[in-house]
Amino acid sequence: MFTGLVEAIGTVKSFSRKGTYYTLTVEAGISGGLSLGQSVSVSGACLTVTRNDSRTFDVEMMQETFSRTWFGRGLRPGTRVNLERAMRLTDRLDGHLVLGHVDGVAALREIRGTDTKEAVFVPENRELLRGIVEKGSVAVDGISLTVIDAGSESFSVGIIPATLAATTLGGLRAGGVVNIETDILGKYVARLTGFEAGAVKDSDYWRSLL
Repeated sequence: MFTGLVEAIGTVKSFSRKGTYYTLTVEAGISGGLSLGQSVSVSGACLTVTRNDSRTFDVEMMQETFSRTWFGRGLRPGTRVNLERAMRLTDRLDGHLVLGHVDGVAALREIRGTDTKEAVFVPENRELLRGIVEKGSVAVDGISLTVIDAGSESFSVGIIPATLAATTLGGLRAGGVVNIETDILGKYVARLTGFEAGAVKDSDYWRSLL
């Protein structure tokens, strides 16, 4: 479990398929502090460390992770990723409870503002919006952010300058795709109340990106 507070930005060194799973090698300053079997959030996806040294570490991912995230369409050498080690039970929860289980992806439509930013994202599948509420929390590429507005086809979040400087969001441009994990509390509420949302994957905005 994570808090959504990014510790470091890593750089992908290699990404390859090994039979039914994938191996990812990342270069990062926190590599030497990792240990085998430890969980680490890589742009929002909880992955297991299988090798590390003072400079790089390896993690493995299943086909489900590959398919549900943007990793299958954009993870290559040189790609920057957000990193966070799993929280301890004694840690302060400065963000929100993030499981590292990505629900889907969203594309950046626009960023508004000059200092503090408001970023508008359009989910590939509108079903994601059922777990996103105004003034709630959402993890965007593993970053805990506060929801400003939640509409029928998009949602927006607030981003302070410090977050832009310390994460990969500072380099994100319109059309860029991010991993989304909605609030775990919202998922349980939606399940218990039987809430349904339109599972639409072909909105006008997404068609324009193809």
